[in-house]
Amino acid sequence: MSRLKDKHAIITGAAQGQGAAIARAFVAEGARVVVADVADDLGDALADDLDDAACFIHHDVSDPTSWDDVVGEAEQWFGTAVDVLVNNAGILRFGEVDTMPLQELDLLININLRGCFLGMRAVAPAMKKSRRGSIINCSSVEGLAGMAHLTAYTGTKFAIRGMTKAAAVELGAHGVRVNSVHPGMIDTSMTQAHGGDAAMQWGATRVPLERVGTPEDVAPLYVHLASDESGYTTGGEFAVDGGVTATHSFYPGNDGGAVR
Repeated sequence: MSRLKDKHAIITGAAQGQGAAIARAFVAEGARVVVADVADDLGDALADDLDDAACFIHHDVSDPTSWDDVVGEAEQWFGTAVDVLVNNAGILRFGEVDTMPLQELDLLININLRGCFLGMRAVAPAMKKSRRGSIINCSSVEGLAGMAHLTAYTGTKFAIRGMTKAAAVELGAHGVRVNSVHPGMIDTSMTQAHGGDAAMQWGATRVPLERVGTPEDVAPLYVHLASDESGYTTGGEFAVDGGVTATHSFYPGNDGGAVR
C-alpha cells in the first residue's frame, strides 16, 4: 500500500493507544514516522517493531524547547521537512466544575491545548515554505458537545476544534491543510483507567453501533487526512464515534429504541 508514500510524519502520544495505531497505519501505507512520546520504553518498542520506517524521540508536547528539538531531529532523520503532524497527545481528567483542583485544569490545558498549539507553531514555517502539509489535531466528541464531569476536558477539546478552523484559514493560502478528528469512546489504556471494562460495557449501550471503538477504528481516518486524496479538505471536523453525535441525550441506548 502506498497512500502515504513519501510522507514524513510526527505523531505525538504515539507510544500506545490511538497514537500507536496511527503510527502503524501510516507505516503500512508507506510513510516514515517519528514516534514522539514521554513513554520511552513503549515508544522505543514500537519504533523497533516498525523497523526502518520509524524512530522514537522523547517529547513533552507542553514544552516549546522540546518541540524545537523534535522537529529538528525529525528533519535530520527524514532528510527533509515534516509534511504531516498528528497532534494526538492528550490526557483525560474527570472532575465537577465546583470541586476540580486547578492543577488538574492547568495540566489539561498544558498538554491538550498548549501542546496542540505549540505543535502547529513548530511545523508551520517549514510547511509554508514547501507549500504542502497536513496537520491533524485530535479533539473529541467532547469538542462537539458537553458532558457532565468533563467541563475542563471539554474546554480543551472545544478549543482544539476552534484553533483548527482558525489555523486552516490562516494556512490555507500556503498549501497547508488543518483538520480535527473527534473520537468517541475508544477502548485504550487512557479510557480504561476511568472505570475499566465496566465503563466500556456501559459505554457500548449508549452508542448506536452498540460497541465502543478501537484504535484501529480511528487510524484509517488519519491516513485519509494525511494523504493527498484529502487535498481539498481543510478546516473540517470528523467524528469517528459509532454514531454518538448523531443523536442527543434522549437516546435510550440499545433497548430497542423505546422512549421511556
